[in-house]
Order: sequence, then C-alpha cells, then structure tokens
Amino acid sequence: MDFNELIENRESLRDYDPNRPLDEAVLKRILNAGRLAPSAANKQPWRFLVVSSKKMLDKVRPCYNKPWFKDAPHILIIVGDRTKSWIRQLDNYNSIETDLTIAMDHIILFAENEGVGACWIAAFDNNFLRQTLALKENECVFSITPLGYSKKGHTKIIEKKRKSLDEIVEIL
Repeated sequence: MDFNELIENRESLRDYDPNRPLDEAVLKRILNAGRLAPSAANKQPWRFLVVSSKKMLDKVRPCYNKPWFKDAPHILIIVGDRTKSWIRQLDNYNSIETDLTIAMDHIILFAENEGVGACWIAAFDNNFLRQTLALKENECVFSITPLGYSKKGHTKIIEKKRKSLDEIVEIL
C-alpha cells in the first residue's frame, strides 16, 4: 500500500484480539518508527513503555475505562522528559508535547502499515497512570495507544468525514 492510501484508509481500532500478541519483530519495527521520528533540536526526549505482561496490563488498564481497551494485548505509553526537550528561548515554549505527538503519529502510521491496529487515546486518567508507572515529576504522557490485531480482521466500518481542502487552506 502506498503512503497516501495508508493515510486515507487508517482508522482507529476498537476491537482487539487478546489472544494474538504481536510478534517481537513486528513490535520492534513499529517502535523503531517512533525512534526515527523527528524532535526539536533532535533531543529525542522520550521513552517508549510497552505494556505486555498480564500483570502490568492489569495494573495499567484502569487508566481508560472502555471495554475494548481491556482486550488489547499491548499498550504503548510514550513518556517524555520535560527537562530533556528543546525550549525556545524567546518565550520558553517547551517542545515536549509536539515531540511526543510526532513520535506517536509515526508509530500509529507504521503500525497500520504492518496490519496492526492502534487507537490514539488522550482521555486516560493521567494521575492514575503517573502513579502506576511511578513517573518522575518532570515526566509526562500526552497519549497512549493499544496495539494489536482485530478480532474480526480489518474491515472498514465508517467513511472518514473530513473538511475539504478549500475549507482549511489559505494560500497567502
């Protein structure tokens, strides 16, 4: 599949087969896509936490209360360190959220390319996750994603509704 087709057809998976964990090689390829993501000043202020063991999945899953989330064989949590990210001198803007977002986007798109489902989640219980993972004060999480295969196989459920280019583009 070419890149344009991948972007047009990617959708968030909310139907995971708990009995089909990812092969280690597939998981490493997906994580490598995140490793290769650009970051401001190439600081790479992240860690990728892959929750795969039953014990840790049981500890982490309560951070997001949706039934389908409990079936995912893996949960990826990208942790960023605010003290290691680039800071713009003019106004002290910290690039951490942008850097983590780009890494997550690379991972989700590469997962789709590998036939692996993902679903960008920002509505998780941040305090619960911080405590469960024993994150340091300077560490943050902006999004998480389950990773896995669909129970039913890949089927397009709904057509994406997006604004037209004319509605969102202004050429100056």
